[in-house]
Amino acid sequence: MKLNLFIVSFLIFFTAKSQNWTGEIDSTSDILLKNRYVEIEASQAMYDMYNMNFDRAERQFRYLKKQYGWHPLPDFLIGLSYWWRLMPHGDMETKWDGLFLAYMDSSQRKAEILYEEGNKIEGAFFLAATYGFQGRLYGERSQYLKASLAGKNALNYLELCNGQEDFSPELLLGKGLFNYYAEWIPENYPLLKPLMAFFPDGDKKEGILQLKETARNAFYARTESQYYLLRILYEEENNLSEALELSKYLYDLYPNNSYFQNYYARILYRRGKFNQSIALFDSILTRVEQKQMGYEYSTARYATYFLGNIYKIRGDLNESKDFFQRSIQYAELSNATDKGYYYYSWLHLGELAQIQGQWDQAMGYYKKVRKLTKNSHLANQSAKTKIQEINDAQKKSLNK
Repeated sequence: MKLNLFIVSFLIFFTAKSQNWTGEIDSTSDILLKNRYVEIEASQAMYDMYNMNFDRAERQFRYLKKQYGWHPLPDFLIGLSYWWRLMPHGDMETKWDGLFLAYMDSSQRKAEILYEEGNKIEGAFFLAATYGFQGRLYGERSQYLKASLAGKNALNYLELCNGQEDFSPELLLGKGLFNYYAEWIPENYPLLKPLMAFFPDGDKKEGILQLKETARNAFYARTESQYYLLRILYEEENNLSEALELSKYLYDLYPNNSYFQNYYARILYRRGKFNQSIALFDSILTRVEQKQMGYEYSTARYATYFLGNIYKIRGDLNESKDFFQRSIQYAELSNATDKGYYYYSWLHLGELAQIQGQWDQAMGYYKKVRKLTKNSHLANQSAKTKIQEINDAQKKSLNK
C-alpha cells in the first residue's frame, strides 16, 4: 500500500488514549456522542451517506444542525459526507475539497467553544477528528506540510485525553490505527524508524482487535473502522478470507457504495471466484454508464482492468483486449495516466499481441510502457524483457 502522509497524520492523530466516563447519559445530554436520541435521528442519514445517497443524508444532517447548531457534530457529519463524495475519485477529483474543508473548519470552531466552556472530552475529540480528516485530505493532495501540521494539531488535542478510559467506543478507532501502523510503518519503511522512536511501541494484532471492537460497538466510527479494517486485512495482512467476509458484509449493507462494491469484486477476483467477480464488475460498468452517484470513470478503470485480466486468464484474448483498451480510456478520462493500472493495461495489450503473433504491434505497446515509466518501474522492466524476447525470436526466425 502506498504510504502517503495521511497515514502518518493518523498515526500522530491517535497517540492519545480514551477517556474515563462514569456518569449515566440521558437523552437530553449535551454530550452528543453519548446521546441515544441523536443517534436515532442520525442513523438513517449515516446509512444514506455510506450508501452514497448524499443529498438525502445532507438534508437530515442539516436538520440536526438546526437542532444542535452549537455543536460540532452536525458540521462534522456534513463534512464527512463530502469526504465520501471524494472517495471514489481518489486523488483525481478536487471539486468538493473546499466544502469538505469548510465544514471541518466550522466543526473545529464549535469544538473549540465546547472545549473552552468545559466539555473538554468531547471538544478535544472533535478537534482531533477534524484535524485528522483534514490531514487525510492534505496527504491525498500531496500537501505534506499541511498534512503534518494537521496531524500535529490533532495530537495536541488528543494528548489532553491521555490516561482516560471508557468515554466512548468511538475513540478506539484511533487507538487501533495507532497500534497497527506504529508497528507496520518501521517494518515496511525502514527509513522512518528514527521517526518511530518518538512514539510508543505498536502492536498490529492489538490494533486489529481494537478496530474490530470499534466496528462492533461504535456508532459514528463504525463504518470508518470497517473501512480501515478492510484495507488492512486485504492490502497489508493478505487475509483474504476475513477481507472477503467484511467486503461482502459492507456491500450487502451499502449496495450503492461503489468503493465497497469494487473492493468486494477485487477480493473475489483474488480468490479465483471469477463468475461472481465478473457480475459485480459488469454491474459497476452499467452504473457508470447510467451516471449513478459514486460510480465514476475512476471506478470503471478498475473494473475494466480486472475484467481484462479475467478474460486473459480464460484465454478469451479479444474480450481481454477490449477491456484493457477501455481501462486505458477510462484512465485518460479520469486523469489517471500516472497510475499503475494505466501502465499495466498497455503492458497487457503488448502481451496479448505477442501471444497472437502480432510482434510489431506488441513492440509498439511495450515501447509505450517504457516511454510512460521510469527505468526502475516494474512495468518498464517487464516491457524491456518482452522487447528482448521479441528481438530474440525475430533473430531466431531469420536464422532458420
